[in-house]
Amino acid sequence: MPTTIPAAGTLPWRVRDHALEVALVHRPRYDDWSWAKGKLDPAEEWAPAAVRETHEETGLRVRLGVPLPEARYTLLDKDGRPGDKVVRYWAATVVGGDGRLVNEIDDVAWLDPRVAHDRLDYARDREQLRALVRHHQAGMLDTWPLVLVRHARAVARGAWGGELDTLRPLDGAGRTRATALVDVLAAYVPERVVSSPSLRCVDTVVPFAAAAGMKIRTRNGLSEEGFADDPSKAVRRLQKVVAAGRPTVVCSHGPVLPALLEVLHGLAGDADAEQVARLEAATGDKLVKGEALVCHVAGAGPSARVVAVERHLP
Repeated sequence: MPTTIPAAGTLPWRVRDHALEVALVHRPRYDDWSWAKGKLDPAEEWAPAAVRETHEETGLRVRLGVPLPEARYTLLDKDGRPGDKVVRYWAATVVGGDGRLVNEIDDVAWLDPRVAHDRLDYARDREQLRALVRHHQAGMLDTWPLVLVRHARAVARGAWGGELDTLRPLDGAGRTRATALVDVLAAYVPERVVSSPSLRCVDTVVPFAAAAGMKIRTRNGLSEEGFADDPSKAVRRLQKVVAAGRPTVVCSHGPVLPALLEVLHGLAGDADAEQVARLEAATGDKLVKGEALVCHVAGAGPSARVVAVERHLP
């Protein structure tokens, strides 16, 4: 059977003089124009790979936005055997980088979508372009990420000898997942990290916060104990995040998450059925321990709406 070759990439976009532009890359080896993309490294997750490959091929640092249709096609691997290549794509906003080309690419062109459509060398690449344009026309391309994280696995309550449950730490698998979340969360370039003060929540997001040079803001209303005392505090906290409209990570507990997810359900009226179903599945699971649920939000405050949802499972 053919092997599966996973790859990831992005469509960087911007608006200049009220006109949408997208970035294509030229590969001199094949003399073709396509999207910035590349194969996943061993054990690498899709989203970090998309960001890494974009930087390597364009010199640009990007924040992942709404997911776009994936591409599947057959090619020969280095040994001449057929392989099914699966490429996952995201819309992406440029947040930095010097644009210096260092890897396999000799030109990056920012083009009007119509020009880009004609310049692309592969018909399969036009599906992502059409989806990006549809998002733009619907006002659902310019988004910010609200990431809900359920704390990673912790030492079991029955095995914890401490007096305070709030001090119950992550176990070995939990610490491993916390480390893995660093690159996943970084792909969405959060600007704030808000967490329950319980150690198992804080330690789930500490590796990312440390790598990003951020302070973790702890809020008792996001803890199990605070939620039991007053469930409205957690809801108000998330509503404040939505009102601010800044890329944010919120880490909490299984018993608290349904109330937070209910808020997000109320903002997902414009999302398509697949996105709503993904949000409903996450709600039913109360998120898996160590999961990051990325909600792409257009607008802020009363106009905020969830337009796309991603589940990053451990």
